Amino acid sequence: MMKCISWNVNGFRACLEKGFADFFRSADADFFCIQETKMQPGQADFDAPGYHQYWYSAEKKGYSGTAVFTKHEPLSVRYGIGIPEHDTEGRAITLEYDSFFLLCVYTPNAKRELARLDYRMAWEDALRDYIKVLDSQKPVIYCGDLNVAHAEIDLKNPKTNHFSAGFSDEERGKFSELLDAGFTDTFRSLYPDKVQYSWWSYMYHAREKNVGWRIDYFVVSDRIFSKVKDSFIFDTVMGSDHCPVGIELDL
Repeated sequence: MMKCISWNVNGFRACLEKGFADFFRSADADFFCIQETKMQPGQADFDAPGYHQYWYSAEKKGYSGTAVFTKHEPLSVRYGIGIPEHDTEGRAITLEYDSFFLLCVYTPNAKRELARLDYRMAWEDALRDYIKVLDSQKPVIYCGDLNVAHAEIDLKNPKTNHFSAGFSDEERGKFSELLDAGFTDTFRSLYPDKVQYSWWSYMYHAREKNVGWRIDYFVVSDRIFSKVKDSFIFDTVMGSDHCPVGIELDL
């Protein structure tokens, strides 16, 4: 059985001071993907014996960034999605293995009043095309902070957030397009009625009131969904405004 974890750490150095290492060790994952590292290589001292590490930092310091820790050395590693305008913010790492691709992504936020929605839409189309090319070669395990609550069940207050970043019709529509292209949202497919969130605002005591959103995902190619044995959200794990999410699969 293979365990994969994904966590938007909202600053790796800050999360290290809030118990990241304890969860990392206890999770004992085959693959541990993180987003929003907010650092350049060498700015944090974290020892992960038994793991290969792959880091992809944004050109802008203290912003965005992704990383993958894996017990399994990949055949190849790709940083970015091969389009210069989308590859300056350290948002995507692809690891290739014999029978699948693992893709760790930190999706751009559409921002207040949807100020960055046009860019977000261009990113979504480019990323979907990229994933479809991967999927034509071998199945894909796609994870990360995807910055969208797909359905009303995926956030506490859907009515008042209809036009908010992360719950706009446009962003939800792009996620639907991805699923329609041959992919499965593992958590929602296994637990169609379960209410569980992965992100909470730091304001208004949102986390203690559980006023949250589910915006962190594991999405897999339809043809390997039957291999997914469980999909879970570690909503009691602190250290970030997001909590880790994960899957176990028999690949």
